[in-house]
Amino acid sequence: MSQTADTRRHPIAAYRAMRNLLRDREDTRQVFLLIDALRGKTTLRQLARFRETEIGRAALADRRRLFDRLDDRASLEALPAGTLGRAYYDFMAAENLSAEGLVKASTIPQSTDDIIWFRERNREMHDLLHIVRGYGRDPLGEACLVAFSYAQTGQLGFAVIALFAGRRIAQARPGQPIWRAIFEGYRRGRSAGWLIGADWEALLSRPVEAVRKQFAVRPASCYPKIPAARDADAGEGGRPVTPMPA
Repeated sequence: MSQTADTRRHPIAAYRAMRNLLRDREDTRQVFLLIDALRGKTTLRQLARFRETEIGRAALADRRRLFDRLDDRASLEALPAGTLGRAYYDFMAAENLSAEGLVKASTIPQSTDDIIWFRERNREMHDLLHIVRGYGRDPLGEACLVAFSYAQTGQLGFAVIALFAGRRIAQARPGQPIWRAIFEGYRRGRSAGWLIGADWEALLSRPVEAVRKQFAVRPASCYPKIPAARDADAGEGGRPVTPMPA
């Protein structure tokens, strides 16, 4: 059965990916493998919902590629300070990241299928979500981010990553409200608008705060108060990089 058509869950493959990710938190490919193994019919349901929106129908019809906009660094750098696109440019430059780097780590096969196009779009928006949701790329920030994503998508792999990451961070930083921050990420995802269906190409030129207001993304209160936990974990020799495969 092809990867595009397989809607079964593969717990053994998920276990192997999670084990490998715990061994090497920088192994981005394992995140994709974990999500793939636990995907089930979730992405099909998300695509069906996307098709029901005006933005979704237009994007599918013209096959616009979010990657093309995010890979145009000169255009992003030229945007006014405070806009989403400029914030994305600054974020990627500061972290020494690129849209192309995420593509290279991806397990998404090449295809013209709608489902593959949709998965690619979800992958590209990952670092935009960091900015809109207000989470960094430290271990706790990633755990909060995927908890938010689980609430919005129902992708079981996101829940698994959040739980394993939370357990590891909480063990390393006893007494810190790690689980409270992660659960707050989940609650924020439940209360926010559906960011998966956003017109990201149009939003790049809008102020970040306006985007947050449009999608009712309320500020995180717990995560910013735990700098000691975030700094300590980042100093342990790496951080999990958890991209957003669809």
